[in-house]
Amino acid sequence: MRLPHFPTLDRYLLVQLVPPFVVSLAAVLAALLLERLLVLFDDLAAEGSSLATFVSLLTDLLPHYLGLALPAALCVSVFLIIRRMSDNNEIDALMASGVSLLRIARPYKWTGVLVGLGSVLLYGYIQPVARYDFRSGFYYAAHSGWAPHLQGGMFATTSGDSMLTANRVTHNGTVLYEVFIRQREPDGSVRIITARRGLVTAVPSLRQTRLDLWDGLIVYDPRNSSNKPSQTRFEHSMRTFDQNHDTAAFRSRGIDERELTLVELATRLEASHQPDTPVGDNVITRSSLRAELDFRLARAIAIPFIPSLAVALAIGAKRRRPIMGLIALALVLVGFDHMLQFGHGLVATGRMRGLYAIWLPEILFCTLCMASIFRRSRGSWRRRKAIPLSGSGRMA
Repeated sequence: MRLPHFPTLDRYLLVQLVPPFVVSLAAVLAALLLERLLVLFDDLAAEGSSLATFVSLLTDLLPHYLGLALPAALCVSVFLIIRRMSDNNEIDALMASGVSLLRIARPYKWTGVLVGLGSVLLYGYIQPVARYDFRSGFYYAAHSGWAPHLQGGMFATTSGDSMLTANRVTHNGTVLYEVFIRQREPDGSVRIITARRGLVTAVPSLRQTRLDLWDGLIVYDPRNSSNKPSQTRFEHSMRTFDQNHDTAAFRSRGIDERELTLVELATRLEASHQPDTPVGDNVITRSSLRAELDFRLARAIAIPFIPSLAVALAIGAKRRRPIMGLIALALVLVGFDHMLQFGHGLVATGRMRGLYAIWLPEILFCTLCMASIFRRSRGSWRRRKAIPLSGSGRMA
């Protein structure tokens, strides 16, 4: 099987695209995740969750921010490449030889098509499932039972029949000194445990809390039994406290339209007939389903047109600062994304149809992208017409 052959110009432009695209994608992802990462870390630390839970929830967040970072990284990388080629007179040399700006932008437009197809999979299937997994994981992390964080002199009920307190607490409530524990057994007997030092940790399964005790004493009182009370000294002892097992199971996926895949959205739309009646067992109106479906498709369809706008704004006067074109590009993209979100809200509340609130801004944005690159390429077409077809002719 023979691999497809790419022209030399296309190979050169695509090779130039890879490094800035990877760097831009990593930078945008880091910037988007940083604030959420810190908030998530604080919330999980307050609940006493393990590092594995934090990594799992962070992985579930990646698809959401990847959907924002991919178009931004593609846009920035194409802009930087074309601007650098323009500053180095490579664009002028190509256009003077008869290569139009549309031809230069062709590999980037096909790259945008591939990214757009991948975004359909990302927006339509990966993000809804990841959103549900994140909510489910955070729910169990927040309702996993007794949180292993104490304060000095505070009485904590570790379970229905156990009580724990410590005179002094350090290291954010995990290292205890002068520990006192009272446990009541089902048969009525009582066990008193004292220790000089203790360490509280949550096991990775989040089903139990582990308490390690050092240099302590256990006093056992059988109460109604004929046996006499006993006491046992120990150097090290380990206790586990079962966390709440009566925590209600997390709801099933699909109560929120953002947790539905594209196929599920289309299926529920076909099953509904009234514009504002609940669909299925979950209270999701038809207008909300329509708004979510149109919003996802519009975002994915707009991605292939972004490289054209980036190429057009990157070409400018030599004396003009390149930052101005990048600012204009950012304003257009951010404004378009906010218009889609605003239109999504209007359609979801039933105040406007999707044709006017979502698809009209979509058509205007795509038309602006194509019109901008056609306008920039008029000069290249004129130069191309000026080149004679025969090699012996002279340029007009």
